[in-house]
Amino acid sequence: MNRRAAVLILSVMLAGLQYRFWMGDGGVYETGRQRVAVESRIADNARLQLRNAALQAEVDDLRAGGAAIETHARKSLGMVKRDETFFLVVNATAGRDVATP
Repeated sequence: MNRRAAVLILSVMLAGLQYRFWMGDGGVYETGRQRVAVESRIADNARLQLRNAALQAEVDDLRAGGAAIETHARKSLGMVKRDETFFLVVNATAGRDVATP
């Protein structure tokens, strides 16, 4: 009977340890989820670093000279110089519904 009790106790302990190994805090499943989250954050950081580098290059270009400021003003704000003529080109299909015959 002593041997059976010892085997039963050891089996329960082994099952508990296996549960903690697979399902518990810091277990295999939790580690896998954390690894995926870290990889996602790394990809997001890489994308944001590229965006920040592009924005920093634009800021440096704007600080360096008037040509970049003028280009930005023309595109974003519709700037027209004194002796220039402004032409607005309207797309002919912009007002029509394409699906209607």
